[in-house]
Amino acid sequence: MILEVRNGSFSYPGGRKVLDSISFSFDCRGIMSVLGRNGAGKTTMLRCMLGLQRWSSGGTYIDGVEASSLPPRRFWSRIGYVPQARSLPFVYTVGELALLGRSARIGDFSRPGPRDCEIARKALEAVGIAHLADKLCSRISGGEYQLALVARALAAHPEVLVLDEPESNLDFKNQLRVLRVLQRLSEERGIGSIINTHFPSHALEVSSQSLLMLPGRPPLFGPAPEVLTERNLSESFGVRVRIIPLDLPERPKYACVVPVA
Repeated sequence: MILEVRNGSFSYPGGRKVLDSISFSFDCRGIMSVLGRNGAGKTTMLRCMLGLQRWSSGGTYIDGVEASSLPPRRFWSRIGYVPQARSLPFVYTVGELALLGRSARIGDFSRPGPRDCEIARKALEAVGIAHLADKLCSRISGGEYQLALVARALAAHPEVLVLDEPESNLDFKNQLRVLRVLQRLSEERGIGSIINTHFPSHALEVSSQSLLMLPGRPPLFGPAPEVLTERNLSESFGVRVRIIPLDLPERPKYACVVPVA
């Protein structure tokens, strides 16, 4: 699947422009990262791309077809969305939460059947939390809840996942768990991911491509090592940075990105 944004722009009522001339094409293989300073419009870009907010101009295309022309059920069966992790208004078990992901694949008035339950169980297995299926979401850790949200998206059998800040508010261990799951899904199942992240080091480590938001001009898009340079990151985040590659056998692509001024 080819997911594209062509000349996407977004302005709030009253004229304040948040996004201007965003264009990229992602083949939904590997991981694409989206980076930029707070307020750069990363979450807004994801929401516009998914049709949760309307582009002021430009559009989103799937295999050359404008996404807004696709039936919602068809769109959401191909793209799995993992929003920022927040507590749900209703308390579900982890298994029930994963089963909710089947809603894109069953009719509006249908009930999930044994096959749907099995698919939800396998989604939990894929992210490593099948043993938590009967636990309430309110009784698991933040990292486990983030993985449960990924399982919910996986249950729809999407071709790509779109994740809004999947490592935020997690400790080191759970950040690594989430990143490893996304890498494994890409390498073993061919399910790509688009992640909005505040961590340049993570983006350099796991991304094949990156979209870097820049103040006052269109973002940069391309191979992650070419886009996420010291110069470009300094301009994006408004602080001079240094990239220090680390020779770690456990994480061979990891580099420390350090603000220095």
